[in-house]
Amino acid sequence: MRVSILSLSLLASSLALAFPALGNSSDCQEIVLFPLTLTWEKGAPDGFERDMILMNGQFPGPTLEMKEGATVEFTVINKLPFETTIHFHGIEQLNTPWSDGVPGVSQRPIPSGSTFVYKWKATQYGTYWYHAHFSGQLEDGLFGPIHITPAKGTATPFDSISNTEQDLRQLALAAANPQMVMLSDWSHFTSEELHDISRAANIDPLCGDSLLINGKGSVNCPGVPFLTSLVPPPQRPLLMGANLTDKGCLPLTNIIAQTSLPHDFSAVPSTLFEGCNATNPGNATINADPNNGWVSLNFISTAALQEMVVSIDDHPMWLYEIDGRYVVPQLVDAMTFSHGSRHSVFVKLDKPARNYILRLAGHGFNQKVYSQAIFKYTGSPDTVIPNPSIGYSGVNTTANVRFLNDKTVVPFPPAPPAQTVDQTYKLLLNRTGAAWQWTLNNNTPYNLSLEEQTPLLWDPTELAGTGLTITTKNNTWVDLIFMVTISGGLQPPHPIHKHSNKGHIIGYGQGDFNYADVAEAMQSIPQNFNLNNPPFRDGFYTLPASTSSNWMVVRYHVMNPGAFLLHCHINPHLTGGMAVAILDGIDVWPTVPAQYGPGGNGVPKC
Repeated sequence: MRVSILSLSLLASSLALAFPALGNSSDCQEIVLFPLTLTWEKGAPDGFERDMILMNGQFPGPTLEMKEGATVEFTVINKLPFETTIHFHGIEQLNTPWSDGVPGVSQRPIPSGSTFVYKWKATQYGTYWYHAHFSGQLEDGLFGPIHITPAKGTATPFDSISNTEQDLRQLALAAANPQMVMLSDWSHFTSEELHDISRAANIDPLCGDSLLINGKGSVNCPGVPFLTSLVPPPQRPLLMGANLTDKGCLPLTNIIAQTSLPHDFSAVPSTLFEGCNATNPGNATINADPNNGWVSLNFISTAALQEMVVSIDDHPMWLYEIDGRYVVPQLVDAMTFSHGSRHSVFVKLDKPARNYILRLAGHGFNQKVYSQAIFKYTGSPDTVIPNPSIGYSGVNTTANVRFLNDKTVVPFPPAPPAQTVDQTYKLLLNRTGAAWQWTLNNNTPYNLSLEEQTPLLWDPTELAGTGLTITTKNNTWVDLIFMVTISGGLQPPHPIHKHSNKGHIIGYGQGDFNYADVAEAMQSIPQNFNLNNPPFRDGFYTLPASTSSNWMVVRYHVMNPGAFLLHCHINPHLTGGMAVAILDGIDVWPTVPAQYGPGGNGVPKC
């Protein structure tokens, strides 16, 4: 559901409302009013009923639709029986760090029965999303899409796809009216239940129940022999002679996944890792009108656990935007999504008019899980002739399937980083102390209890001396070197998300990073770095560490003073402590408006 209409009343509707601010015409700006009422209700996205969060009575939440340059007043009416906050994933919050939505960093949690107004300006175009950022509530369903239309005159790369006048006109129209496609994983346990189980049993809760497309999916139970057969031969030794469970998960007893630390498996419900019960409530349908020539599908991964792969039978996809910014288009048949990432693609509607299958597969080692939706040509018969590019586990079905390689994505227009930096921070990614506990900086976890601390934006000294903060000066360049160590056991790819502005992914490598900084490393291994036009994103996917350590380097420009979080977007890893706070521009620290300070709720005080 996409919402953005004219009105003068904030709470007159549960839709997004927009109107020009009063005053001189030279000062006019568009204000988008977006009230969102949160309730705790029963829901069954995959056919199994559980408690979950609804937004304005729906799941996923309504689309926040606005134009680049507009300002939104996003009003959260918290009717949940607990505290919450909302983060705007990928929105840089330029000059509004108090609206970033992170408890203990930019604000206090929003109490049950209270209202809070986030106000920020859309300084970027593209696809983003809003989601809960308190105590793992992403897994309870609090998320929805954001689409920001580019300002007039914004350069596009569409002529790399076609140079015909008709195609260019249709591509522009498709980009302006995209189909938002939310890709999710789903558990039959609430976030609080998963938190309590992982602590009581000392486990990493790596098993879900289903995948959802636009909030709809099914529980599939194809059987243990089939699921175990999907494990690639090089990975089979990691099963240690066991099979996957009937939910496609690594067994709870796998010490590579759960460590050799003491566990209390009696605290784990029998249905968390096994006990698959199939459901079939019906799949989502994505309509595409062939008279339009093209459709833009703007994919958003809201995953808490799963690395996912998507493809559409018989329909290659032109990737043209990633993480809310244009890229040089690439033609692909399948794409892998890290948690929180957004990929916008054009699909040419030139096939016989019928139904096609949009496939979504879990691609991680932790679980084999699958879902699908109908990609329907408007007005066509309900005929389906399967022709998959990927199988149940996201692996290509033939050798000529073109997978997107994220490392080859080139920003459009070019966005080269600085060639030198002012500071370098080395961050050690590890599991420490417990099977559920993860760290982003040596061995100090960013505990959930810090969500209740005095926000760092109010007092940047709150975590002084803990090793949990990175401090920078404004208008400087910083290298973040992520070192994934094998010392704590196998590590999956970690989808690191940086709040505030984007970063340039300038290098990767296997083994330990045995250099003082990038300048020194480039003297020995220049082939590992790209300082010309590297990927420019707000999410950075580390390499998996199965047999050896590895590293990744992200370079960013400090240009938005404030307190922001840097963290792994695998939900149990974030709640398990895999985060640090960035104190950007400490030399020009912002003054927090009274309405966002102690006792404030975003409403200006008279």
